Amino acid sequence: MEATEAVKCLLREIGEDPERDGLLETPARVVKALQEMTVGYGMDPAEILSKRFECSYDSLIVLRRVQFTSLCEHHMLPFSGYATVAYLPRDCVVGISKLARLTECFARRLQIQERITEQIAGALNRELKPLGVGVVLQARHSCMMCRGVKQMESEMITSTMLGALRDNAAARAELLTLAMG
Repeated sequence: MEATEAVKCLLREIGEDPERDGLLETPARVVKALQEMTVGYGMDPAEILSKRFECSYDSLIVLRRVQFTSLCEHHMLPFSGYATVAYLPRDCVVGISKLARLTECFARRLQIQERITEQIAGALNRELKPLGVGVVLQARHSCMMCRGVKQMESEMITSTMLGALRDNAAARAELLTLAMG
Protein backbone atom coordinates (compact mmCIF):
# COMPACT_ATOMS: atom_id res chain seq x y z
CA MET A 1 0.00 0.00 0.00
CA GLU A 2 1.31 3.43 -0.92
CA ALA A 3 2.07 5.66 2.08
CA THR A 4 -0.58 8.26 1.19
CA GLU A 5 -3.19 5.49 0.92
CA ALA A 6 -2.19 4.30 4.39
CA VAL A 7 -2.79 7.80 5.76
CA LYS A 8 -6.20 7.89 4.08
CA CYS A 9 -6.99 4.57 5.76
CA LEU A 10 -6.00 6.06 9.15
CA LEU A 11 -8.22 9.08 8.51
CA ARG A 12 -11.15 6.81 7.73
CA GLU A 13 -10.39 4.75 10.86
CA ILE A 14 -10.82 7.81 13.12
CA GLY A 15 -14.10 8.72 11.42
CA GLU A 16 -12.88 11.33 8.94
CA ASP A 17 -13.51 11.60 5.23
CA PRO A 18 -10.13 11.88 3.45
CA GLU A 19 -11.98 13.27 0.41
CA ARG A 20 -13.37 16.33 2.20
CA ASP A 21 -11.92 19.68 1.16
CA GLY A 22 -9.67 20.32 4.17
CA LEU A 23 -8.13 16.84 4.08
CA LEU A 24 -7.45 16.36 0.35
CA GLU A 25 -3.75 17.17 0.63
CA THR A 26 -3.29 15.87 4.18
CA PRO A 27 -2.04 12.37 3.27
CA ALA A 28 0.78 13.77 1.12
CA ARG A 29 1.65 16.32 3.83
CA VAL A 30 1.78 13.61 6.50
CA VAL A 31 4.10 11.46 4.36
CA LYS A 32 6.37 14.43 3.61
CA ALA A 33 6.47 15.40 7.31
CA LEU A 34 7.37 11.85 8.37
CA GLN A 35 10.14 11.72 5.78
CA GLU A 36 11.54 15.02 7.09
CA MET A 37 11.26 13.96 10.73
CA THR A 38 13.11 10.68 10.07
CA VAL A 39 15.93 11.99 7.89
CA GLY A 40 18.42 10.75 10.50
CA TYR A 41 18.27 7.23 9.10
CA GLY A 42 20.21 8.51 6.09
CA MET A 43 22.88 10.27 8.15
CA ASP A 44 26.21 8.62 9.05
CA PRO A 45 27.70 9.59 12.44
CA ALA A 46 31.21 8.58 11.32
CA GLU A 47 30.96 10.90 8.33
CA ILE A 48 29.61 13.74 10.48
CA LEU A 49 32.62 13.47 12.80
CA SER A 50 35.21 12.74 10.09
CA LYS A 51 36.53 16.33 9.79
CA ARG A 52 38.84 16.74 12.79
CA PHE A 53 41.42 19.26 13.82
CA GLU A 54 44.58 18.42 15.74
CA CYS A 55 44.49 20.32 18.98
CA SER A 56 46.16 20.05 22.37
CA TYR A 57 43.19 21.58 24.22
CA ASP A 58 42.87 19.69 27.50
CA SER A 59 39.66 21.01 29.05
CA LEU A 60 36.01 20.23 28.67
CA ILE A 61 34.28 21.24 25.42
CA VAL A 62 30.54 21.73 25.90
CA LEU A 63 27.84 22.61 23.40
CA ARG A 64 24.68 23.48 25.27
CA ARG A 65 21.03 23.98 24.31
CA VAL A 66 21.16 22.04 21.04
CA GLN A 67 17.49 21.97 20.07
CA PHE A 68 16.11 18.68 18.86
CA THR A 69 12.80 17.07 18.00
CA SER A 70 12.32 13.35 17.70
CA LEU A 71 9.43 10.94 17.26
CA CYS A 72 8.56 8.58 20.09
CA GLU A 73 8.76 5.07 18.70
CA HIS A 74 5.85 3.97 20.88
CA HIS A 75 3.25 6.50 19.68
CA MET A 76 4.98 8.32 16.80
CA LEU A 77 4.32 11.59 18.62
CA PRO A 78 7.03 14.24 18.88
CA PHE A 79 9.21 14.95 21.85
CA SER A 80 11.38 18.05 21.89
CA GLY A 81 14.04 19.57 24.03
CA TYR A 82 17.68 20.42 24.37
CA ALA A 83 20.87 18.41 24.32
CA THR A 84 24.14 19.21 26.00
CA VAL A 85 26.99 17.43 24.23
CA ALA A 86 30.43 17.48 25.82
CA TYR A 87 33.79 15.81 25.49
CA LEU A 88 37.27 16.01 26.95
CA PRO A 89 39.52 15.84 23.88
CA ARG A 90 42.57 13.62 23.63
CA ASP A 91 44.36 15.01 20.57
CA CYS A 92 41.70 16.40 18.25
CA VAL A 93 38.51 18.45 18.17
CA VAL A 94 35.61 18.78 15.76
CA GLY A 95 33.71 21.88 14.70
CA ILE A 96 30.84 22.64 17.05
CA SER A 97 28.27 22.33 14.26
CA LYS A 98 29.23 18.64 14.06
CA LEU A 99 27.94 18.13 17.61
CA ALA A 100 24.59 19.64 16.61
CA ARG A 101 24.50 17.50 13.43
CA LEU A 102 25.31 14.38 15.44
CA THR A 103 22.39 15.15 17.74
CA GLU A 104 20.10 15.58 14.73
CA CYS A 105 21.39 12.33 13.19
CA PHE A 106 20.06 10.29 16.09
CA ALA A 107 17.05 12.44 17.04
CA ARG A 108 15.59 12.35 13.52
CA ARG A 109 14.57 8.71 13.83
CA LEU A 110 11.86 6.80 15.67
CA GLN A 111 13.40 6.85 19.11
CA ILE A 112 13.32 6.80 22.85
CA GLN A 113 15.20 9.53 24.68
CA GLU A 114 17.46 7.12 26.54
CA ARG A 115 18.72 5.62 23.27
CA ILE A 116 19.43 9.00 21.64
CA THR A 117 21.52 9.97 24.67
CA GLU A 118 23.55 6.76 24.48
CA GLN A 119 23.93 6.90 20.69
CA ILE A 120 25.33 10.44 20.69
CA ALA A 121 27.79 9.58 23.47
CA GLY A 122 28.78 6.28 21.84
CA ALA A 123 29.44 7.86 18.43
CA LEU A 124 31.57 10.63 19.94
CA ASN A 125 33.51 8.09 22.00
CA ARG A 126 34.01 5.71 19.08
CA GLU A 127 34.98 8.30 16.46
CA LEU A 128 37.04 10.83 18.46
CA LYS A 129 38.44 8.52 21.15
CA PRO A 130 38.39 11.38 23.68
CA LEU A 131 39.31 11.11 27.36
CA GLY A 132 35.66 11.47 28.26
CA VAL A 133 32.18 12.10 26.87
CA GLY A 134 29.02 13.42 28.47
CA VAL A 135 25.57 13.88 26.96
CA VAL A 136 22.51 15.24 28.76
CA LEU A 137 19.07 15.48 27.12
CA GLN A 138 16.10 17.36 28.55
CA ALA A 139 12.80 16.94 26.73
CA ARG A 140 9.05 17.23 26.93
CA HIS A 141 7.09 14.37 25.42
CA SER A 142 3.82 14.90 23.54
CA CYS A 143 2.74 11.37 24.41
CA MET A 144 2.79 12.45 28.08
CA MET A 145 1.11 15.78 27.36
CA CYS A 146 -1.80 15.04 25.03
CA ARG A 147 -2.75 11.50 26.00
CA GLY A 148 -2.49 9.13 28.94
CA VAL A 149 -1.44 10.95 32.12
CA LYS A 150 -1.66 14.41 30.46
CA GLN A 151 1.37 15.91 32.21
CA MET A 152 1.85 19.27 30.51
CA GLU A 153 4.95 20.42 32.41
CA SER A 154 6.86 17.20 32.99
CA GLU A 155 10.35 17.02 31.57
CA MET A 156 12.52 13.95 31.19
CA ILE A 157 16.28 14.22 31.73
CA THR A 158 18.68 11.53 30.59
CA SER A 159 22.46 11.42 30.74
CA THR A 160 25.29 9.23 29.57
CA MET A 161 28.82 9.70 30.87
CA LEU A 162 31.83 7.81 29.51
CA GLY A 163 35.52 7.73 30.38
CA ALA A 164 36.79 10.56 32.58
CA LEU A 165 33.32 12.12 32.81
CA ARG A 166 32.02 8.91 34.33
CA ASP A 167 35.04 8.08 36.50
CA ASN A 168 35.96 11.54 37.77
CA ALA A 169 33.30 13.00 40.10
CA ALA A 170 34.64 16.56 39.76
CA ALA A 171 34.56 16.46 35.94
CA ARG A 172 31.07 14.96 36.00
CA ALA A 173 29.87 17.65 38.43
CA GLU A 174 31.36 20.38 36.22
CA LEU A 175 29.50 19.07 33.19
CA LEU A 176 26.19 18.71 35.03
CA THR A 177 26.51 22.26 36.39
CA LEU A 178 27.15 23.59 32.88
CA ALA A 179 24.38 21.48 31.34
CA MET A 180 21.68 22.36 33.84
CA GLY A 181 22.72 25.96 34.47
